[in-house]
Amino acid sequence: MESKKVAAIAIFTALSVALVLSPAKFPAPYAPFLKYQIWEIPIVAAFLLYGPLVGVATSIINTMILLVVYPGDLPIGPLYNLAAVLSMLLGIYIIHRFVAEYFSRRQEAILPAFSTVLGSIARVGVMSIVNWVFLRYPYPVGFSMPVEALTAMLPVIALFNATVVLYTIPLGYFVSRAVSFGTSTERWSQR
Repeated sequence: MESKKVAAIAIFTALSVALVLSPAKFPAPYAPFLKYQIWEIPIVAAFLLYGPLVGVATSIINTMILLVVYPGDLPIGPLYNLAAVLSMLLGIYIIHRFVAEYFSRRQEAILPAFSTVLGSIARVGVMSIVNWVFLRYPYPVGFSMPVEALTAMLPVIALFNATVVLYTIPLGYFVSRAVSFGTSTERWSQR
């Protein structure tokens, strides 16, 4: 891996961890135990600037650091976050790998919208399965939730995951574009 990408992983991971640890957390009004945060934006920006390898590496290293430093309510909570972020990145990747070639440079504004839609679908789908499977287990894996309670919570958690993507991906595109212009770096998402 070239040194530029290693440096990007280090910078975007540090930024992401700093944002997780920052007090910038906003409880979801419909489920105060779920918190809106902005720490995923640097991961999306890294993915769009330098490609899937950098985005995934940034996500994994971020998760490893959080497992040690700040796991949250569940000791394995960062692994839940990793599944959510990777599924969202998969949606972005699919759009750029299979759909982007059909749009001209002038139509580039469509890509964030398509990425947001597919990223949201992927994240909601994957996290619904992850939550259904693991939240039923006792602490530290889950919360020992009975099936009835979990069934009632899944739509709320799905709404949360969908709404996180609604700001994370567009802002990730904005940050990647700003960094690209400021550093004269060609974005992976434009290649």
